[in-house]
Amino acid sequence: MGGGMALLFAEDGVHVSLSDPSEEAMDAVIEKAEQAGYHGKVQKFRGADYDSLCKSLSEPRLLIFSLPHGNVGDTVLAGLEPHLSKNDIILDCGNEHFANTERRQDKVKNTGIRYIGCGVSGGYQAARAGPSMCPGGDISALKELLPLLEKVAAKDKNEKPCVGIIGKGGAGHYVKMMHNGIEHGMMSAICEAWGIMRKIGMGYEEIGDVFSQWNSEGELRGTFLISIGADLSHKRELGNKSDKSEKSNQDPNHHPLVIDQVLDKVVQDITGEEGTGVWSNTQAIDLHVPASTLNAAHALRLASAYRGDREKANKASDGGFLPSELKTSDKKAFLEDLRKATYAACLASYVQGMNIIARADQEHRWEIDYSQVWQIWRAGCIIQADYISDEILAPILKSNPSSEDLNLNFSSRVAKDVKNCFPALRRVVAKAVETDQVAPALGATLEYFKIASGTDLPTAFYEAELDYFGSHMFDKKGDTDKQVKKPMEGKHHFEWKPATSQKEEYGKIYKI
Repeated sequence: MGGGMALLFAEDGVHVSLSDPSEEAMDAVIEKAEQAGYHGKVQKFRGADYDSLCKSLSEPRLLIFSLPHGNVGDTVLAGLEPHLSKNDIILDCGNEHFANTERRQDKVKNTGIRYIGCGVSGGYQAARAGPSMCPGGDISALKELLPLLEKVAAKDKNEKPCVGIIGKGGAGHYVKMMHNGIEHGMMSAICEAWGIMRKIGMGYEEIGDVFSQWNSEGELRGTFLISIGADLSHKRELGNKSDKSEKSNQDPNHHPLVIDQVLDKVVQDITGEEGTGVWSNTQAIDLHVPASTLNAAHALRLASAYRGDREKANKASDGGFLPSELKTSDKKAFLEDLRKATYAACLASYVQGMNIIARADQEHRWEIDYSQVWQIWRAGCIIQADYISDEILAPILKSNPSSEDLNLNFSSRVAKDVKNCFPALRRVVAKAVETDQVAPALGATLEYFKIASGTDLPTAFYEAELDYFGSHMFDKKGDTDKQVKKPMEGKHHFEWKPATSQKEEYGKIYKI
């Protein structure tokens, strides 16, 4: 990511000074810069020679971090700080935890150094071509930086840059963290749909054609993750040097499809490469926001990572619970149901992610500009979804609602699409359950929409049992003294069973 962004800035005429522990990595970036014609725009500084690095920059200095999350940023900041001056800006473009960002902002506050947390989305390819950028922190620094960031950021279909001032403190990294949580929910739904299509007998390339169709029209149109699913479904491992046959040279279809060789093992959460998926789910729980789709998607990733454990459990259970062939009398109708079910889970991911952001905004008072959240997700990011952006988010977020008013489940426009897709989602989940398909995010989405809009939940019995053993209190049906905007303890208790001493209880049992 860092190398790609260095080239991106150089392409726009910015002189870039590189610092990295790997001289080989810096040389590779400089070589690419020279090959692209950016002569002399990129220079390197060895090791931790922060003095020379900082002296090479004009004042006020701009230093851009592209670092792993955690202690690395603290170490680099400590090394840089003696060589920095008032009004210098640090733009942290790593996937950092928002709490670390705010801690560093507080650390340098009295020095006059301005620390910006900036989420960057789109992967290493977008880092080179122009990413979606999500900066938050010191407003004066953000206003100074914005013209430069607008120049290098991804552009939407109207050529507007996908960057904007998100809010104060750690808001930039927080919104990017939740972008990744939404991304994981969407990816889980899409991979589950892919697995179901495999079980109705479809080949990889046929599935790719279906994804291409989904991406071209309807509720999943312009969805980045659907589009790359269509593309990767057709990729073959060409150029096998050991295969010298004439057929290999003349017929690309002779080569194996790459997707057919990929093992079912996602390890990024376990190895610590990302962190954002873990944090977004932790935030949902800490802030008491229901996020069933995101939770189920994360659980699938975790189970996926432990391939060895799954193999042992498979052996212990004599083959596990393998999905059976899924038979359908009307393939076209079933695929339409599957499309709507996949969209419903993608929409649920957005709803849950935005609701978490709004709750965190209330908690931290970041004053998030939701119209800018809408803009940065228009292009260049992994969760780009044109229909959701244009039809669902635009009328809500462009009005820049307060965090107190923002809950996408309250939107009649969201409700309309949920109502439209719900029967298809129910049919797909029922078929998946019947044939043991792996569909946790799809199933969780079905339950989420039932629960989020339900006013007759079985939790009345839950509440009664809590009051029975713990005197936790409950509200009664018909209590109309006031509308409660947030959860509050009930006003009633019933003595379901009088408390007795151990001796009295013993006497009752044995009739002494």
